[in-house]
Amino acid sequence: MTSPAPTRRPYHGSCHCGQTKYIAYLTLPPPTVAVDPHPGTTIRIYKCNCSTCHKAGYFHVRLKDAPNDFVLLSPTDPENGGLGDYQCFEKFAHWYFCKNCGVRCFIVGGKTETVDIDLEKWLGRESEGKTTKVWRPKSDGWVEDGGSYFSLNATSLEPKQDGFDLRGWAEKGWIYYLDMLGGKGEDRFGEPHEGGMY
Repeated sequence: MTSPAPTRRPYHGSCHCGQTKYIAYLTLPPPTVAVDPHPGTTIRIYKCNCSTCHKAGYFHVRLKDAPNDFVLLSPTDPENGGLGDYQCFEKFAHWYFCKNCGVRCFIVGGKTETVDIDLEKWLGRESEGKTTKVWRPKSDGWVEDGGSYFSLNATSLEPKQDGFDLRGWAEKGWIYYLDMLGGKGEDRFGEPHEGGMY
C-alpha cells in the first residue's frame, strides 16, 4: 500500500470561544519524517517536555514556511492588546492566548505584520479582488530557527477537516519528542522524555 502524496492545503483553527481565528497551510503527510529536519523542507510535529509546554499542554506544529502558510483572521492586532501575551525564559517568544477562554493557538518569535491580502486568492480560489486584513509572520527577514520562530498548537485546529486527524499523527509515528527539561536525552520518536506527555 502506498502512502498518499504530500498535499498542501489550508486548515482552519480557533480558540475555544472563537475570538481567535486563523488559517494555516499544512502539508500532509509530512514530506520528511525525521528528528529536527531542515527548516522549510517539511512540517515538524513534536511535543516538548519543558515546563512551559508541559503546563500549557502544547502540541507543536512548525509550518514549512510560516510567513506564507499562516494568517490570523482575528484579532488582527494581537501585539497591542488583541491577545494576552506570556513570555518566559529569554523572553524571545510570545505565547499568545485568548483573553476570554485562555486557549493558546500559536507562539511567535520574530517580526510580524498586519496587512491587507486577497484571502480568496491566497486560498487558491477565484477572486473578486476584495482584500481582508490579516496578521502574520513578516516574510522580509524571516529566517526559521535563525532568529525567527513560529509554532502552531495542533490542538487548536478544527476537528473533522478533510485530511486532518490527530489520531493518525500518533499512529503513523509523525510525532517526535524533545528533552528540553533535562537536556540530556536525544530527540526521538515513540515515547516522551521524563516529564513529557504522549
